[in-house]
Amino acid sequence: METSATTDEIRQLFDRYAETYATRDVDAIVALHAPESQFWLHLDGEPAVGRAAIAETFAGFFTQWPNFGFDVYRVFTGKDHWVLDWALTAELPGPDGTAVPVRFDCVDVVTVNSDGLVVRKDTFVDYVQAQQALAAAA
Repeated sequence: METSATTDEIRQLFDRYAETYATRDVDAIVALHAPESQFWLHLDGEPAVGRAAIAETFAGFFTQWPNFGFDVYRVFTGKDHWVLDWALTAELPGPDGTAVPVRFDCVDVVTVNSDGLVVRKDTFVDYVQAQQALAAAA
């Protein structure tokens, strides 16, 4: 995949993507993806391919994780990609109905095309941390 983007341009795209993702506006997020884009949460299942499938996946994700947020640890950019080291933050209802904060680490590997659109986003989750966070909310 050829691209003429600089790492500064990729960083600006990442910043715009992160700002948009924080709004939880699925349509705005998906608009930053190429029509044939792929999103794969590497926990189980198959990747979501195409904007409609990605929109459905993200909408479900935001429903599953009330008060979803994220903390960025590090961002590495290259001419056609970024790698994001981050933590998912959210609140889940505990057994008594009170909100229980959850947090676990993730890494995203994102590839961008020459039009500045995401063509692939792979999210890897620290499974042990996620299981511990979910157990604490159960």
